[in-house]
Amino acid sequence: MAKPVIGVIGNYHNLESRFAVQLAGQNNLQAVADVAGALPLIFAGNPDITDIADLLEAVDGILLTGARANVHPRRFGFDPDPKHEPYDEGRDALALPLIEACLERAVPLFGICRGFQEMNVAGGGSLHPEIRELPGRMNHRMPRLETGEIHPDPTVVFADRHEVRLTPDGVFARILGRDLIRVNSLHGQGILDVGDRIVAEGTAEDGTIEAIRVRDAKGFALGVQWHAEYDPQTNPVNRSMFEAFGEAVRTYKRSK
Repeated sequence: MAKPVIGVIGNYHNLESRFAVQLAGQNNLQAVADVAGALPLIFAGNPDITDIADLLEAVDGILLTGARANVHPRRFGFDPDPKHEPYDEGRDALALPLIEACLERAVPLFGICRGFQEMNVAGGGSLHPEIRELPGRMNHRMPRLETGEIHPDPTVVFADRHEVRLTPDGVFARILGRDLIRVNSLHGQGILDVGDRIVAEGTAEDGTIEAIRVRDAKGFALGVQWHAEYDPQTNPVNRSMFEAFGEAVRTYKRSK
């Protein structure tokens, strides 16, 4: 039997300040292939190119990845600020209705970092552009050198940096087989208000929400703030997340 297909959302990028392209990180594609056991298929994060109905006929699951650009504040009732750019309004315009469509059809949906934030916005919630600016919060952004440059060693950048306490006997605790995990941290934007349709099941020690599910979803609809795609081949937490996603995708494919 052919492998299931997981659609991986693309992100707008202006290559060499001349060429408009859609990009998806290699780690996301590798995680889908190696651990979820599926064929990754990149689709454009732009509603002028990607028709949601046609896309969902072609795939068995959707991966909403992390990205450099923030979700535009107008999507949750806030004013934009140039210091929080870049934005990718094409992806906003595609991802938010795509989430709704996945939930309606019970298409397995896994959101990572920006994808996690998109799920909260689609569920009626809001985001803070710099979660570290809230009282009592840690700096969740990636490590930098004293010069301000991003640390050159990816093992440092993606190292586990804080704990996440999971809801006992919740969906994540059952998938991961524990109530306390350690994860990486590479984000500025984060959840401010949890959407009415969203259930928070994981929280960092500073109160930052790190794991969510969609309330009353008919299928797999989970999001994580950390970058689970970085090392699921070796990291047991991230491996379990992608294995569970892969199993949900195979179950959905059999039901079609």
